[in-house]
Amino acid sequence: MLFVGGIPLFYMELALGQFHRKGAITCWARIVPLFKGIGYAVVLIAFYVDFYYNVIIAWALRFFFASFTDLLPWTTCDNTWNTPKCRPLDVNIWSTETNISILNITSKNISTTASSSTEFASASYEYFTRAILELHRSEGLHDLGAIKWDMALCLLAVYLICYFSLWKGISTSGKVVWFTALFPYAVLLILLVRGITLPGSADGIKYYLSPNFTSITKAEVWVDAATQVFFSLGPGFGVLLAYASWIHEGCLIFISQEALSYLLVKHPNQITLEKKNLQLYFKKLSEQLNY
Repeated sequence: MLFVGGIPLFYMELALGQFHRKGAITCWARIVPLFKGIGYAVVLIAFYVDFYYNVIIAWALRFFFASFTDLLPWTTCDNTWNTPKCRPLDVNIWSTETNISILNITSKNISTTASSSTEFASASYEYFTRAILELHRSEGLHDLGAIKWDMALCLLAVYLICYFSLWKGISTSGKVVWFTALFPYAVLLILLVRGITLPGSADGIKYYLSPNFTSITKAEVWVDAATQVFFSLGPGFGVLLAYASWIHEGCLIFISQEALSYLLVKHPNQITLEKKNLQLYFKKLSEQLNY
């Protein structure tokens, strides 16, 4: 899926963005005027994806602020939002069959498929659904309830971070990428060290390294793979077109012999292959390719 669909689309959008030097709407309109609707659809899709992505980041920010306490609020069941079905997290929960059965019941409770007096919910689950989202106060999608100002402020902070990361274009986003690209690896390293020190970590690693090849025949596996590829590389969201349009003239691009000959004839006094005039050379090249 990566080599058939992901990388070709990734390269195509980078090439189109660098060649036309425009965003998604104008770029597709230049290719074929009827394709301008694709540009609008790309922007609309990115608009909606940013909505729920920023909400998820706001949740993470809310958890981050709540963690500055001596006792994490999602580890106990003596809070105002907890119910009698709440059970605190126990490190030894994996040691007995009884506790494992309770954990399985908890997973069923999360799916909200059935309810009985014997089911339990973890403290972290109740903290997320009852303290953060307050789903127990809503009767459905038609009952949105009042604004949660703590979540609203976290969402505002996320939008401000995104704005100031992009407000000067590639000059600021390039610096932000140094953090956003490296910080996840630091977090993954911390989680790895933490995970391998937990009981049963060897069984989890063994299960992870033992793939089930019979699942390849299922369509859901390929759908999930395509989803992961698209969200990892970013084709179809207009981001690659926008970033590639900022690639300056000094970057090397592939040109044909005809284009090079035309430039040398058209601008014999300005176009040289000397290093000091290399930027002017690519500037003139880009101008001619755009027309």
